Amino acid sequence: MEAYQEVFKRYEKKYVIDESTYEKLITRLAKHFISDKYGKSKVCNIYYDTPDHLLIRNSIEKPVYKEKLRVRSYGVPDDDSMVFVELKKKYKGVVYKRRVEMTLSQSRDFIAGKSSPGENPQIENELKYFLDFYKGIAPAMYLSYDRIALCGIENPALRITFDSNIIYREEELELDKGIQGKELLPDGTKIMEIKIPGAMPVWLSKILDALKIYPSSFSKYGTAYLEELSKNNNKGKVTSCA
Repeated sequence: MEAYQEVFKRYEKKYVIDESTYEKLITRLAKHFISDKYGKSKVCNIYYDTPDHLLIRNSIEKPVYKEKLRVRSYGVPDDDSMVFVELKKKYKGVVYKRRVEMTLSQSRDFIAGKSSPGENPQIENELKYFLDFYKGIAPAMYLSYDRIALCGIENPALRITFDSNIIYREEELELDKGIQGKELLPDGTKIMEIKIPGAMPVWLSKILDALKIYPSSFSKYGTAYLEELSKNNNKGKVTSCA
């Protein structure tokens, strides 16, 4: 099994950009970044939440501390494909992520409390505590997107990702059900995320300033949740005329 990073601690900054801005930016980044090991990929996720959507409702309120659980695959998996079970926490702007790799079949058994792969007992125990703490937690939303991932030439820990063609659904909440659902954003819109272990390099800040690219608070799961909440609320409205 190929080695992978299990523990992350970093700052993450998000930006919403259009296709024109992306083309200008990617040209300027060419001498500083190369493709990471995933390069261009299709990222698929199942986000977990409580029956009353406690986790995403809390996240939307932008608290000092928030956390979430997801299962992620690269491409559409089958039972024997490797996936990541990830616990992501954010405290005072710093992101902490723990993840373990297992097959899709093992992930189902693990989350159901039936068995543990035993690859990393410490992280698996953290995940188990999370699952026990949030009663009734279950798959809540599927999200997939096309990702371009870059890492710094001088500092590989400096990473930039560009996500587009974001698809979501609230039914058939299994990764092996394929890529299908509703589009979240207009064509050409990309979510850029800069992942940095410390302070952002001055040269990168200057590039962003020159192109008028500014941070934007954006959550894929949160945006999709609010989109569906708005639709459901509108369905419940009764209109009348005199």
